[in-house]
Amino acid sequence: MNDIHQSFAGHGLVRPRQGRVLGGVCAGLGQRFGIAPWTARLLFVLVLMVIPGSQILIYPILWILMPAQDGVVVPGAAHTTPPTSPAG
Repeated sequence: MNDIHQSFAGHGLVRPRQGRVLGGVCAGLGQRFGIAPWTARLLFVLVLMVIPGSQILIYPILWILMPAQDGVVVPGAAHTTPPTSPAG
C-alpha cells in the first residue's frame, strides 16, 4: 500500500488537511489540476451523474488510495532549511 501512496503522492494526488469537506478527495483533485476545491467537487458530482452508481465506488477507493498530505514522504523531495545569512 505504501508503494501506491508514494505513486499517487509523486503525481501530486494527495488529500490536503486544509479545505476538506469529507475525506479531502475532491480538494486533492482540485489542487492537483489547479482548480478550486468547490469547482472540483461540482465537476466530480457532474461526472459521477453520467455514470450512475459509480460514486459509491470511486470516492471511497480514491479516499483509500490517496495519502494524506502530512503523511507523505516523496523520495527525492528532501526538505531543507534555507541557509541563514551571517550576522555582521
